[in-house]
Amino acid sequence: MVFSSIVFLFRFLPLFFILYYLAPERVKNLILFLGSLVFYAWGEPVYVLLMLFSTAADYVHGRLLGRLRGKRGARYVLLSSVVINLGVLCFFKYADFLMETVNALFGADLPHPGLPLPIGISFYTFQTMSYTIDVYRGQAKAQKNLLDFGVYVVMFPQLIAGPIVKYRDVEKSLHRRSVDLCSVSDGLKRFCLGLGKKVLLANQLGALWVLVSGMDARNVSMLTAWLGILAYAFQIYFDFSGYSDMAIGLGKMLGFRFPENFDYPYISASVTEFWRRWHVSLGSWFREYVYFPLGGNRKGLPRQLLNILIVWVLTGIWHGAGWNFLLWGLWFAVALMLEKLFLKKLLSWLPRGIGICYTALVVLVGWVLFALDTPAGIWGYLRAMAGMAGGLVDRQAMYLGRQYGLLFLMAVAASLPFVRSLANRARESRTGFGIAAYHFGEKFIPAAILLLSIAGIVDATYNPFLYFRF
Repeated sequence: MVFSSIVFLFRFLPLFFILYYLAPERVKNLILFLGSLVFYAWGEPVYVLLMLFSTAADYVHGRLLGRLRGKRGARYVLLSSVVINLGVLCFFKYADFLMETVNALFGADLPHPGLPLPIGISFYTFQTMSYTIDVYRGQAKAQKNLLDFGVYVVMFPQLIAGPIVKYRDVEKSLHRRSVDLCSVSDGLKRFCLGLGKKVLLANQLGALWVLVSGMDARNVSMLTAWLGILAYAFQIYFDFSGYSDMAIGLGKMLGFRFPENFDYPYISASVTEFWRRWHVSLGSWFREYVYFPLGGNRKGLPRQLLNILIVWVLTGIWHGAGWNFLLWGLWFAVALMLEKLFLKKLLSWLPRGIGICYTALVVLVGWVLFALDTPAGIWGYLRAMAGMAGGLVDRQAMYLGRQYGLLFLMAVAASLPFVRSLANRARESRTGFGIAAYHFGEKFIPAAILLLSIAGIVDATYNPFLYFRF
């Protein structure tokens, strides 16, 4: 079940919140748990059992770690938890890819499991792993209530695509949380804005990317290729950040505070800055549970560069079982290592605009690696972007520019912080007009976005969610 669907918006969500708000405090977690299982089982009726297995396994490991804290046996319990979590993730996500690779390299004929990827497995696996690691470190207390722990794992707002929430960040809210009219209102507004990002921007620009990426790259002009990859860059941003906004909004309506996941990444003036602003919860997870345990930047520059390489190889393959994802991770590993060596210092001496252009180029090439899954497709598209295929400009490029020009302008505006700055200025204004404009916009804009989004969903023939792939 996706957030941008009629079933979710008009059936699941109203029924769930009626039950949730009317229920006594002592059964709210039960309703949230059961509602989340229904939400997941709608599209994954079998794999919900796998998610419950992961939940039960890490609950037991957490209890054992709580009892063995500071004792020698604790590390073996933690190792068991990590092996089970990564074993399940690797089997379902990478088994087919590994069999195909072995068969191609050695001429073998090993059978493929052929199992579909459980939706959200990468996200809830990382969440449960962070819980057992934090309990082992003494940064979180072992949860004794199985239902409360289950709510942490399966909570539907952030279940299938994050943000990745650490247990210690919501531990208190699992036991006791309050919801008032203000938090519900704020959460609903945030949900509407995220829904608008997804339906009104991501879906529309995604249709352009599907069109361009489906063309024969040998005949694609440079301008068409750039329009296509720009469309994909905005699609994946508004798709994922929109989902995160909706998750954060729903969390507020339930009494939870989830971490922010995006901070206007396309204004970044370096790749390092870009990855501090993009998918913040994933970057935080890899820093805390991989990069720092490897030594971070505390063991000299050569070791730091190695640690960056390891983290980005893992980040690449976390996103998917394919050589293009590994190549994507290596591409950013090289960029980040060059910035550590000299490039970031050089960029700091130059005007910020130059850094933004450099970062945009690196990121857009990265999106080509990310979106296309064959070497021939990647190379052909990069050639088209360089003007080495179908020329520089053609009539089709001009037509697409006219068709999507206004949408691109809207996407650029929505990806920059100036709208938020205008809202903050109006809110802090000492004039009656400014304050009135702020309150009018605060109420009218989310409502208008919601109505337009619903109209878009009803009329939609293209409504994917990119991160279902991961």
